Amino acid sequence: MTIRWRQTIGMGLGFLALSVGACEEPDLTVPTESEAQAYFAETPSVTVEVGGNVVVVNVNQPYQQLLRGGALWARVGPYVYLFSSTTEQLFSDFGGLAGVRVTTRTGSRQERVATALLARNGLNDLTWRRARNIAGRARLDGTERPSLLEDLVLWGEDHTEFEYSPRWVPR
Repeated sequence: MTIRWRQTIGMGLGFLALSVGACEEPDLTVPTESEAQAYFAETPSVTVEVGGNVVVVNVNQPYQQLLRGGALWARVGPYVYLFSSTTEQLFSDFGGLAGVRVTTRTGSRQERVATALLARNGLNDLTWRRARNIAGRARLDGTERPSLLEDLVLWGEDHTEFEYSPRWVPR
């Protein structure tokens, strides 16, 4: 009886040692502004800031685009940038990043048009794929098929915290 008791305790301590040894510190790094800006380097109308553990992406949305597209174009702006492989890669590369906020602005006064915050846990692997698909279709064919832009807006409103300027999106 004593031998089995010692074997059981020995095995339990062995598993405990293995599990403690396998624990690693979580990656809680957050990008610097220059690191975050590098992810959006191909988009000249974008500036990036880091506020705490949130990357803030500011996008200049052309005034004429808003006049032509109205409330739909005002609402869709942030989601075009949020639901991209760039945002997904930021979350993947920086474990301490809690969210990405995109704010669209227009005019010389940089008036805020819309803002949306996507939290780290806002999408999983499957919903990321769906989000990229919806956004990609909207980018490619949204001008000819506004229903694709509306699909992107609805997806965005379901998966983010958002706010629209009452000037551009009447309540």
